Amino acid sequence: MTGRDVGIVHPGAMGAGVAAQAVMAGARVWWVPEGRSAATRERAAEAGLRPAADLAELAGTCDVVLSVCPPAAALDVARQIAATGFRGIYVDANAISPGATAEIGALFQGGAVTVVDGGITGPPPRAAALTRLYLSGDAAAVEEVSALFAGTLLTPVALDGPLGRASALKLAFAAYNKISYALAAQALALADGHGVLDDLLDLAAHLLPGTPLARPEQLASSGPRAWRWEPEMREIARAWRDTGLPGTFADAAAETFDRWHAHKDDPTVTVARLLADLTQERTVREPPTAHP
Repeated sequence: MTGRDVGIVHPGAMGAGVAAQAVMAGARVWWVPEGRSAATRERAAEAGLRPAADLAELAGTCDVVLSVCPPAAALDVARQIAATGFRGIYVDANAISPGATAEIGALFQGGAVTVVDGGITGPPPRAAALTRLYLSGDAAAVEEVSALFAGTLLTPVALDGPLGRASALKLAFAAYNKISYALAAQALALADGHGVLDDLLDLAAHLLPGTPLARPEQLASSGPRAWRWEPEMREIARAWRDTGLPGTFADAAAETFDRWHAHKDDPTVTVARLLADLTQERTVREPPTAHP
């Protein structure tokens, strides 16, 4: 959609990748550099993003705002955008529960904002057919957002129905996909503690090839991302409980990922280090803010 002004808050690895696809499709994409790290500024420059002085300028310039941030910050980011008097389409593309999506929708109710529910699956878009953006809510607004990414590496998929459907699909997939990493880590730690780790790896390679249990190098990749996965597990637990299901699986996975928080964005962390962290005393941390 050539010439559209779009805002992105905040361009981490996924957000910058999503924004870059909109730029490639012809949109002018804005972000707020103030208070951001050098790594974030580098990502924004590589993606071709344009700087805005603050959120008020971004909101006044853009008619679509995309929120791609850690789940724990999603509601606060929405509040900040609402406070600017933004008028347009607000896309919450975060890994949050349908209940949290409804809270965000209520923030803008009765105003000049149309909220679209988004759920991103797959890695930051780098190759065709790997990354999808599921969208639900107002059909006309969903169509406008989909048009931003037409012909790009990010595939928009419109879901019939109200806010919350895209978030529910995203979390249902993440529950299976990401909790499997936590379960594999616990199983490997158990085997390691009893001196049968090599035997477990041999057994898993025989019966469960291709899984994180059989290929621990996959597990190593979850360590640097655990700081984002932990709050996502909290959202999954909430979504399960809101549906009448127990949230204990997700709670346990969240505790596992929380123990790896110190390895944020560290590609050198080893499986041995991650397994050792599971048996050490847990460190209580401050809750995340809206500015990851």
